Parts: sequence; C-alpha cells; structure tokens
Amino acid sequence: MENKEKQKKAAAIAAASYIQDQMTIGLGTGSTALFLIHEAGSMLREGRRFQAVATSEAAEALAVSLGIPVLRPEETERVDLAIDGVDEIDGSFCAVKGGGGALLREKIVAQKAEQVIWIMDESKPVKRLGTFPLPVEVLPFGAEWAAETIRAMGGKAVCRMKDGRTFFTDNGNMILDVVMKEDTDLREAAKEIRQIPGVLETGIFDRICSRIIIGTGNGVRELVNPNPVKKNRKVEREEADGKKQECRE
Repeated sequence: MENKEKQKKAAAIAAASYIQDQMTIGLGTGSTALFLIHEAGSMLREGRRFQAVATSEAAEALAVSLGIPVLRPEETERVDLAIDGVDEIDGSFCAVKGGGGALLREKIVAQKAEQVIWIMDESKPVKRLGTFPLPVEVLPFGAEWAAETIRAMGGKAVCRMKDGRTFFTDNGNMILDVVMKEDTDLREAAKEIRQIPGVLETGIFDRICSRIIIGTGNGVRELVNPNPVKKNRKVEREEADGKKQECRE
C-alpha cells in the first residue's frame, strides 16, 4: 500500500473509534471514506451495533455488502456522527469537497449531523484554498448558462467528464469544476456562485466539522475545531428545551 493510502487508512481507523453503539452515522464518499466504511463493517462484525445514512449510491452499496444497515434520510430523525474525506482544507477548518461528485448529499448529511469528522492524508491541509477546483452541482437545464456566469465573475468553469462522457451525480445533476483567480476569497465566491439560477450547491464546507483527523508519516494528528459554524445539535436541542421550559414557567 502506498504511503498516502496508509495515511488515509490510519485516519479512517482513528475516526472509527468515535462510533458508538446505537449511533446513526453518516458515511462519506471517496477513497478515504472507503477505508472508514470497511473499518465500520469490521466493527459491526465484532459486535458493535449502529446504522448509517450513506452519501452516495457507491457508499451505500459498499456498506450494504459489509452488513451495515443503511437508512434513507426520511427513515431517521438524527445523524449522530458524520465521517468523510476532504479534497483540501485550510487553517480555519474551511474545506473543499466534491471530488467524488457527492457534494450535495454530503452537505445534507453533514448539516444534519451532531458531530462531523473530516479524515485525510497529510497532503490535504493547505494554507489557502483554491488549488483543488471547486465543485459546483448544477441542474442540467441551463448548466452552460451557469458556467458563463461564473466565467463572467473571472473564473474558469468546466463541465466534469468521466470516461469521455458528461459526469452525472446520483441526483441526476452535472458538476462544474471551477477555478477562480489566485487572489479570490473562495468562500465569498462560493456564496456568489450559490445565487446563480440552476446552481444547487457548492463544495465549500465552511467550518462545519467538529474535528479533523490527519494520517501522517509519523502517525495520526487530531485537531479540534475551536469555532465551528454550528453548535453541537445536542446543545442546540438542550438550549431550545430550556427556552420552552422558561416560557412555561
């Protein structure tokens, strides 16, 4: 196994230690998440009991083949923990995801999850986002118009291809891979792109993770996000319940 693959596997195994009995976990998509799904399958065979929501058809198929119970989003009210890889992430815990084409489902699951862990090899942390093209999921209808609008913003937008054909997501949509000028604030650009008619979502995942786990040549590093955009869902519920109690009193 190549060194980078060893690092991904080490990060996945470390993240799997956060899976507890009776959890509903969000299973990510891509080469790093693949190691996590295999590790979760091993844990299940050893007696751990949990269920999952998958972020892609490929992740679901692998999970099912390993005996992991997979639910549709409408079949569960919660996701306790989501674990997934990233394409790059900066020092503020803002990540770019979507290289595997599952960014919309990944964001839905991550937003629902009480905790989010991003796992990666040591090449993924960067000083500045933008080396990896920003994936943008768009409706096929008017996709080229959306691309033209991004070009008018000063970016390059290329329709993703696979095996010589247009790539379509599990949702039946297309992906534009976007590269902006070097001095562009990618988070702000993503907000602007998100407003273009036909754009469904961008691959910016801004500080949504609880922690990141990095596989390195010298073991595993874990970094906790001190300022996540969202609070832990459990804390939010407790605060909401407290306000209801105050109202009743």
